[in-house]
This record gives sequence, C-alpha cells and structure tokens, in this order.
Amino acid sequence: MDISGILYQISVWIVPALAAITLHEAAHGFVAWKLGDDTAKRQGRVTFNPFKHIDPMGTIIIPGVLLLVKAPFLFGYAKPVPVNFARLNSPRRDMIWVALAGPGMNFALALLFALGFHLLPFLPEGTVRWFAENFQNGIILNVILGVFNLIPLPPLDGGRVAVGILPDALAIPLARLERYGFFILIGAIFLVPMISRWLGSDFDPIRWLLTVPIGYVVNLIANLAGLV
Repeated sequence: MDISGILYQISVWIVPALAAITLHEAAHGFVAWKLGDDTAKRQGRVTFNPFKHIDPMGTIIIPGVLLLVKAPFLFGYAKPVPVNFARLNSPRRDMIWVALAGPGMNFALALLFALGFHLLPFLPEGTVRWFAENFQNGIILNVILGVFNLIPLPPLDGGRVAVGILPDALAIPLARLERYGFFILIGAIFLVPMISRWLGSDFDPIRWLLTVPIGYVVNLIANLAGLV
C-alpha cells in the first residue's frame, strides 16, 4: 500500500474511532457523575475532547498496526474513566448503569452512522465514497466495541454488570478476576489463536464468541435505520 493509500485508510477510520472511544468513555463518566460520583467530572473526563481519553499505545499504535497489516481483528483501548463506586448513590445497582453507559453509547453511535447513509444522495459526488466508508466503519467499529465490552469478564463493562447482578457467591470470585482480566483477554485474542494455528487448528475464542452477536446487532441497526 502506497502512502496515499495509507493516508486514505487513516482518513476513513480516524473519525469513527475517535467518536467511538471518546463518547464511550465520556458516557461512563457522565452517568457516574449523575449517579453521585463526580471523580471523572473533576478530572476533566466528562468531555468530548478525544485527547482526554486517548491512550497512545492502546488507541493509536496497536489499532494502527493491526489496520496496516490487515489483521482479521481489531483491538484497542482508551484510558479508563476513573469511577469511585463507593460514592455512587447505590453502589451495586448504579455500577451496572455506569458500565452499560459505554456500550449503550456505542450502539447509539452505530445507529447514527447508519442513518448517515440517507445523506449520501445529497452529498457532492466526489465525496460519497469517503463518507460511505466512514459511515460503514462507524457502524462496524461501534458494534464491535459495544459487543466486545459486554463480555462478562472484569475489567470489561460486561464484567461490571455481571458482578452487579450475580449473587455474592458468584460475584465476589468474578470481581477478584479483575487483576488478571487484561491478561486473560490478551491470551484469548492473541495467544490461543496462535497456538491453535501451530497445532493445525483454527480455534479463535473471541471470534467464535462474538461473530453471531455482532452480526445480529449490525442487522438490527440496519433495520432500525431503514437500510434493509
């Protein structure tokens, strides 16, 4: 891929990516603030400014490399929004709403990007392809981010939800997994598929787990937006 091709690919991913991570994190902070914890608000994290949420390695370098090498998956992360769950009005219940705010925002953004396709007939002919690819990438990226974060493993949002709704006998051991959660994810995303290929198999647990729900959500959003 020549430099112009690389710059074009960056141009059709940068807006969807920044919107997805910025509003995901801001939504966590906003809901926490409204439910009693102003930690994120005081640290300037309830904002649409993407530079407040970007993690250089997780937001730029890792996803950029994966895009350039045309990896079959996309992985990245932003700086987590600080939440003091003890300060929430009802810590266990409100933790669920704070956690769901991020994926919920991603699904809302995916719907907005889908609705954007209705604007294409009104745009200058030379810009239609560029906007269409931005809208498409916005749908895909937000749905993947939303569904991925609902995996019930701390520190992902789905793990917080699970800890909030499960009985203590299950919630407490699950919460203790948080310190190992990132390493478990890295193993599932990278190590297990690599070892599987060495053994002549094609087992990819994350793809196996997420393909069906991602496809379902994309189809649902396309229907809601009137695209099918």
